[in-house]
Amino acid sequence: MTEGTTSAAQGGDTLTRLEQEGEIAADYLEGLLDIADLDGDIDMDVEGDRAAVSIISDASSGDLQKLVGRDGEVLEALQELTRLAVHRETGDRSRLMLDIGGFRARKRAELTELGAKAADEAKNTGEPVQLKPMTPFERKVVHDAVAAAGLRSESEGEEPQRFVVVLPA
Repeated sequence: MTEGTTSAAQGGDTLTRLEQEGEIAADYLEGLLDIADLDGDIDMDVEGDRAAVSIISDASSGDLQKLVGRDGEVLEALQELTRLAVHRETGDRSRLMLDIGGFRARKRAELTELGAKAADEAKNTGEPVQLKPMTPFERKVVHDAVAAAGLRSESEGEEPQRFVVVLPA
């Protein structure tokens, strides 16, 4: 392979690898749904540099809420288990994102708004704004929203009490 085609091939290899992660995750989650006797459809995608898998349901019964848990705690655990299943098959660390019943999508919208409000507060007061402790996913969304508002933010503290501080300009 020539040097000019290497990056295109690597890009294709990355997409193929992420699609494979999604397939492995979907198989694992389908088995989980069968064991738990829950109805849900699996949707796979590649978002940026990671595989994204969603469990969606037409039923309004709230069965999938059991897989989300309080504040997404069960969802976080299932995501880690799914990443481990992918790792076991591929031998590579996975950064796969799992969403169930649109929970993560709704949470992302809420956190984006929170980050924008905290950025406005920091701009208006000239003081740092400290937010409550958050998961790594939540902090990432807030950091992105703060950056989009033109400010900087940092994570401070130790897990599970790690939090975002929005810095004034």
